[in-house]
Amino acid sequence: MSQARNTRTRKAAPGTPKPAKAAAKKTPKSKRTARTEIPAAGPGTVHRLDLLKGMLRIRHFEDRCVELYSAAKIRGFVHLYIGEEAVAVGVNEALTPEDAVVSTYREHGHALARGIPAEAVMAEMYGRTTGCSGGRGGSMHLFDASRRFYGGNAIVAGGLPLAAGLALADRMRGQAHVTCCFFGDGAFAEGEFHETANLAVLWNLPILLVCENNLYAMGTALERHQAQTDLGMRAASYGMVAWAVDGMDVEAMEHAARRATGAIRAGAGPHFLEARTYRFRAHSMYDPDRYRDKEEIERWKTRDPISQLMDRMRENGQLDDEELNAIERRAADELDRAVESAEQAPEEPVEDLLVHVTSAPAEVT
Repeated sequence: MSQARNTRTRKAAPGTPKPAKAAAKKTPKSKRTARTEIPAAGPGTVHRLDLLKGMLRIRHFEDRCVELYSAAKIRGFVHLYIGEEAVAVGVNEALTPEDAVVSTYREHGHALARGIPAEAVMAEMYGRTTGCSGGRGGSMHLFDASRRFYGGNAIVAGGLPLAAGLALADRMRGQAHVTCCFFGDGAFAEGEFHETANLAVLWNLPILLVCENNLYAMGTALERHQAQTDLGMRAASYGMVAWAVDGMDVEAMEHAARRATGAIRAGAGPHFLEARTYRFRAHSMYDPDRYRDKEEIERWKTRDPISQLMDRMRENGQLDDEELNAIERRAADELDRAVESAEQAPEEPVEDLLVHVTSAPAEVT
């Protein structure tokens, strides 16, 4: 595991108060919340089974989306998370319900790992009113404010400034929460990443930046759009602690996320994880995927995060065929129910299309 750390002491600009201290002075003690405890990892077998269930649940959901898209049951842009499941599941193990999550347009896995019911996500894919965004967001705009899941975002790097705002709000309220922002390697080519990284360190924000580096920004290989491909090193140049993690290993991702969130909750400021992962499918369902060598895809598939965990569990006597079949059946049954529910759910009436879009006309007196 490569690692890049910042060791330089940075001085604030003349006349600029230290944000963390300024926020603490303005927050009455009565309104401060107790520091949130980091979720503890469970016992070996039970906890590994939970990790496996989480990843298989996402894989089954995505596989079903392929079928439904091919059958024209769901439409629009669909970006699948197949191959990257270890990142969402591992990182979410280190988050509490009070923490916030901001995602990208490839966010089905993040939403499911965060706890949004599969029925609500599938209904959103169908564009039905029972979807988590009321049927208006579709694949790229899943939201659930009750779970502090602030969405997918169709704009590359668009979620980063939003995450900074959420983290700033929590800090100003004296709440010891973490905001976790997922984004891809393509976001490094956008100004929003650099602006957010800079402000996060300047303001000592409680934010975890998780870059899902799957080596391709849409159809462009990382080395074709970034002169420095060590993204952890680039993030560290802003003064935050940053390191790379094997994004195909769910336990490595969980360990790194717990380490990072623990430091953030203790007041150490923003942290950055470069999850080195790979998507097994094309950028989107529209993408013919002609920019990658097929042998490269097959090499990465040998490191499938689900298979790796299953092999590890089998070697330790923690998983047998009967248990695995039962997990697979439960995941498949859940998806069957989700699809059936979505297909029976109502579409939004035409007369409601302007609700939440425009304000009601003022009454003329």
